[in-house]
Order: sequence, then structure tokens, then C-alpha cells
Amino acid sequence: MNRKEFVKNSVLGTAGFFIAKDMLAKPKGAIYGHNEMRFRINTQWGSLNPEKTPVNDCHEMVQDSKGRILLLTNETKNNVIVYNKSGRMMKTWGTEFPGAHGLTIQKNGKEDLLFITDTKLHQVYKTTIDGKNIFTIDPPQEAGIYPKKEKFIPTETTVLENGEFYIADGYGSQYILHYDANGKFLNYFGGKGEGDAHLDNAHGITVDYRNETPTLIVTDRSRNAFKRFSLDGKLLEVIHLPGACVCRPVIKGDYLYAAVLRSPTLNDEKTGFVTILNKENKVVSNLGGSEPVYENGKLKQLSQTDKIFIHPHDVCVDDEGSIYVAQWASGKVYPYKFTKV
Repeated sequence: MNRKEFVKNSVLGTAGFFIAKDMLAKPKGAIYGHNEMRFRINTQWGSLNPEKTPVNDCHEMVQDSKGRILLLTNETKNNVIVYNKSGRMMKTWGTEFPGAHGLTIQKNGKEDLLFITDTKLHQVYKTTIDGKNIFTIDPPQEAGIYPKKEKFIPTETTVLENGEFYIADGYGSQYILHYDANGKFLNYFGGKGEGDAHLDNAHGITVDYRNETPTLIVTDRSRNAFKRFSLDGKLLEVIHLPGACVCRPVIKGDYLYAAVLRSPTLNDEKTGFVTILNKENKVVSNLGGSEPVYENGKLKQLSQTDKIFIHPHDVCVDDEGSIYVAQWASGKVYPYKFTKV
């Protein structure tokens, strides 16, 4: 080979190497969403060997102070699966939660703690990050609103900075229950009934610190809305989301994220997507859903446009802005990851 051919082949080989390297470096997957919130999907992010680490319903996810992603599933071989952000399994624990549903993390600067709700056992548990039980909450008999334990079917919790917490009885009697940091019952509001102050499928709850005064945002899923309450239970605002049976609200930065289980206007049950609202509670993006359009200040009907989800049940937004989506009754699929573009 002469010098000219050698240089030519070397250049082509080097170029091919960098092209191949560049192709490998670029994340794969379609892009979904609208406006400033567009994401690339990775459906294989959390996939594991179902024979060794199975899931049933993937209900909820949180990120701990170490950056790990915790998934809660009602599979009693491993109720909690701990991932790193690349999707590699770090550990598993938990065999005692047949109705595992809600997963909330309390970060107090010292150690991370968890709140887990179980819809089959009719209880809420406060645990260490590794699953050691600290205390258990049964339906509060002192409230006089639970004649039977079976009427208490808790779906979610949220925690204040002082350790006080709230339980959303979203599959039961629709009350929001308020407790002190030690688990002493304090108050309740909501419940089934007509009028905006009442709830129908109070599936989720979170504390909203985006404004000067903290408030609670509660899911009213059957009515396609979020409702804002004061910390003592006074209704402040109704955020209408037509066409969206929303699950729990998740706040990260100035945005509110939520899985939409399904669109009630469509006949197919498998019609979910993920919605994102800005600080003014206006929808700015839908992953797998229709572009948000407002007319005269009112949001037009939302619906699924891309069948990337079956029944999305929760989202977790990590410290880099990536979104992880857990799905219910979805053929036991593992969580998906969406990376912002």
C-alpha cells in the first residue's frame, strides 16, 4: 500500500470510528411532548428478568437522597425495587405488601424515610429507606367516620417539612386525613359528596411549595381535576383537566407532573398519557397525548394520541429532569424513562 492509499484508508477508518461512536452516543427512542417539555422515550430502561425480579402493577416511584430510583409494586416477591438512574437494579426488599399502592419519601436532611399505603391491608406504614417499620396507621376510630376498617382504602400520602403528614383515602371514603409527625390523628376534610369541596377518587396528594404559602394539591380523578386546599382543608382552587383521569400530582421545580390513567371520553380503557402543568397550572405538554389548547382561558378536551402507555399510574422526576413512568395493569411492564431534549 502506498502512502496516499494509507492516508486515505486511515482517514476513512477514523471517520467511520467517530460516526459509529456518535451513533452509539446518541440516545435512541422517539420524542414526545410539546413546547419546552419534550422528551425522548426509553422503554427498556427498567427491564429486568421477570423470573428473578418480577413486577405486577408498577404503582409509584420516588428518588432518594442518594439519587437512586425506588419502584413500588404489589408483587410480594419484591415490593420495592431500587434502581440507579441508568436502570440497573441495586437491590430489592419487601414481601409484606399485597396491596402496595402509594409511595412517598420524606427527606429530613438526616435520613430518608418512606410512607407506603396498602389498599388490601387497609393500612399506611412509615418505614426506613430499607423497609424497617417505624409505625402503622389504621383507620382513625376517633374521627367517627370509619364504621368498618374496609372503608379505609388509602392510596397516597404527603409530608410537611415539620413531619406532619396527610393520607388520601382515594379508594375508600374519599377523606383527606391529617396527622402529626408521631402518627397522632389531627383532622380530616373532603369525603364523598356533591360540591367542589368534596372528592371522588382522591387518588393522590402533594404539598405545593411553589408559592409563598404552602398548600395541598389533591386529585379528584373521576371529575378530571386537581383541587387546591389550605393545610387546614379549605378549598382554594379547582384545576380542571377535561379528558384526563389524573393520578397523583408530582411537583419538581415550577412544574407539576402527573400520569393520566385514561381518557374517559374514549372507549378504549388503554388511553393514558403524561401531562405537565406550569406554575400557573396551565398544561404545557402531554407525553403521548394531544397538544394542550386553551380557548378563552379554558382548556380544550385532552386525549391520548400515541399508544406508548397502557395505564400510566405515576411519574417520578429526578434531579436531572428525567421522567420515570410506572404503569398499572399493563402486562407487567417495567418502568419507562423519558430524557429531556
